[in-house]
Amino acid sequence: MAHSASKYMDFEALREQAVTLRRAGLSRRQIRDHLHVDNNDILNRLLEGEPPPEWTKRPNAKDDLRDKARELRLQGWTYDQIQVELGCSKSSISLWVRDLPKPERRDPTEQAKLAGRKRWEHELAVRDEQRQRTKMTASQEIGALSHRDLFLAGVALYWAEGSKDKPYDRREKVIFVNSDPGVIKIYGAWLNLLGVAPGRIQYRVMIHMTADIEAAKRYWADLVGVDVSTFQKTTIKKHNPKTVRKNVGEGYRGCLVVSVSQSADLYRRIEGWWSGMVDSAGRDHALPSSGKV
Repeated sequence: MAHSASKYMDFEALREQAVTLRRAGLSRRQIRDHLHVDNNDILNRLLEGEPPPEWTKRPNAKDDLRDKARELRLQGWTYDQIQVELGCSKSSISLWVRDLPKPERRDPTEQAKLAGRKRWEHELAVRDEQRQRTKMTASQEIGALSHRDLFLAGVALYWAEGSKDKPYDRREKVIFVNSDPGVIKIYGAWLNLLGVAPGRIQYRVMIHMTADIEAAKRYWADLVGVDVSTFQKTTIKKHNPKTVRKNVGEGYRGCLVVSVSQSADLYRRIEGWWSGMVDSAGRDHALPSSGKV
């Protein structure tokens, strides 16, 4: 009995030393070597309840995943949903969240809807990535525009969006209206290519009465590189309360009206250029039979 008590006292003294060393920041290996304890079971008993020092903890690449999994579990997500979201195994998820309360069982129909929505969100993300990749590739295919490229693009752009002369309404004046900043930039570059003096170009904003008119004028003035004070009187479009408009919000800046003074001759040339393009396309270029580019 005395021998057993002596062993107990020896163990307690050894444990006291081990705990002191642990709290001083020593690792298991250092404590083992210091106390000459080679048996892992005894070492475990000596250090029971004592956490390892921070410096001995190795960073775990899955720590972020574990934290996110626990967060989702607390929100009521199932293992299947967490697996789809994080891309990790169910066994890992189970280990990470086993101490958390189980979420209430949802109606199977609701679970199916949630799973379907998650799959659809993933599909939309994939489609958007493909869409952006296609656009980027197409953009790089254009390269630098030659003067002739810009000239032809400007003629087509004007004929699509500019004012036109009619037999019943003579309007031989170059007036262009658009809300797309990119279109306005190309049109401005085209006028410059044609040698139209900046002093002959007037600007005016056309916008709904509910918009921020002054902000819109500043935006367009900055875009075309002129002082906002040179703008002509804004054309205000009255809002019809029965109409549901989608062009609202901070991004709505109305349209920019670009007019060229003393432009009857220029208009006639534009009409002639367009006619020449149409004749050339019909004469020299057949439509592709497949309709594909």
